[in-house]
Amino acid sequence: MKHTLTLLAALLLMLRAELVSAQRIEPNWKSMVENYQCPDWFRDGKIGIWLHWGPQSILDGEDRPFTESYPSTMYGIEDSQGQKSGYARRVKEVAAWHAKRFGPPSEFGYDKLIPLFKAEKWDPDGLVRFFKECGVKVIVPLSTHVDNFDMYDSSFPWNSVAMGPRRDVVGEWKKAAVKHGLKLGVSTHLYQAPACLKEGRRYQKPGTLEWSFFMMDYDPIFQRDMKWAEHWYQRTWEVIEKYNPDWINVDGPFPDEKRGNGLGVKLFSEYINRDKAKHGGKQQVVLSHKGSNMDLRGFTLNLEGGMAADIRPSPWIWGTRKLSGTWFYWTPARSIVPVPALIGNIVDTVSKNGLVLMNIALRGDGTLPEYQAAILRSIGDWLAINGEGIYGTRPWKIYGEGTKQVSDKRQGENLEPYSAADIRFTTKDGNLYAFVLAPPTNDIVIKTLKTGGPLAGEIKSVAMLGSNETLHWSRSPEGLTIKRPQTLPCKHAIGFRIILKQGL
Repeated sequence: MKHTLTLLAALLLMLRAELVSAQRIEPNWKSMVENYQCPDWFRDGKIGIWLHWGPQSILDGEDRPFTESYPSTMYGIEDSQGQKSGYARRVKEVAAWHAKRFGPPSEFGYDKLIPLFKAEKWDPDGLVRFFKECGVKVIVPLSTHVDNFDMYDSSFPWNSVAMGPRRDVVGEWKKAAVKHGLKLGVSTHLYQAPACLKEGRRYQKPGTLEWSFFMMDYDPIFQRDMKWAEHWYQRTWEVIEKYNPDWINVDGPFPDEKRGNGLGVKLFSEYINRDKAKHGGKQQVVLSHKGSNMDLRGFTLNLEGGMAADIRPSPWIWGTRKLSGTWFYWTPARSIVPVPALIGNIVDTVSKNGLVLMNIALRGDGTLPEYQAAILRSIGDWLAINGEGIYGTRPWKIYGEGTKQVSDKRQGENLEPYSAADIRFTTKDGNLYAFVLAPPTNDIVIKTLKTGGPLAGEIKSVAMLGSNETLHWSRSPEGLTIKRPQTLPCKHAIGFRIILKQGL
């Protein structure tokens, strides 16, 4: 009997191994499209924080000219024809400011900023605890930005443990995320580093440590250098092996089949296969990037700086810097949109099958600017009342109704508050949720929910989230009419739970 049970156990293990092997993703996009599955934790979580923080975060001062990429602008440009463009004028202004503040870039290059980046007040545990209090479910810090500086315990010598903060930044973010029950992603922007730092190459000397930082052994036109693609692969895979992130966000291009021997898809497929082997063949990690011209079934699209005009068939990401105003800390920066519009955009994104990824730009010392903290508190207060209709929901057959038209493209974010005529829908547990995206001043008429319309069956009850007030409502061929509540539970979008007699 014992021998039979042992044999049966061995057979079950073999069958499980064969099942997992059959589900392996091959290193090509066809296999990615056929096998990629966005996990439920991502679809349920809805609210994430993107953390742009690194050496350029120390550059404070009201007089500093604006630039999103300091390492690529501080050196100026030599092309005299380029001096006529608006971008070239900005480069000239940034270079002049740098020379005045630190000295000429030939003597004080971007690498010299790293010792000034000390993170002396950074408290990852406190920050993650605060993010959680504000309703955040996942954080996505940088592992490496385009400045080639690793924010983790890297084998590459230019890293946050060996210099600068002298702390394992990604490792400490992960420790805090695990402690507070949040998921951890990492965002890598490494592939574009040769192009970003190419202007600083003219000042480097062979045999120095700076030679490796400015990637002097690689082609600055990174897409045509296989050596750089291999270097990218090794460093990116190291992050996966050391930190087991729940999510990898690849910002910008990556080595593809045409210009990188397929090392990008090789890494992506191995990342997912590694995870599936741990979870009985079920994918629990997320891969995202901005390749909107690719088959979207093979990854999760980061529609950075853009929103969706309608429900997208696959989960997607609204990656936005509108809360922080800039990707990296800039002293004069403030939020680009008012809180009512930001909350409206959150609901709009969720109604269209998206996850919200809001950028936070910490100061160089690791502290959170108060204007960003205040906005997060407002969002957290709103989610504490309305989260039932946000977390764990799925899109309904129609995203909503109203006058506000949102563009379906990158750099197409809505910047203005919505009106009470703008309504968005979500579903969960057989219930329908309707959000009126501005506090109503009159009775609410939801035309989509008219009798004979898309909502089949009879409505059993209508309740306002965060309130025990009994609502007076009626349904007709014109719509669902809800008498304006006497007291509103919040000053932004108002959520309603609609229960049907037979469920959705």
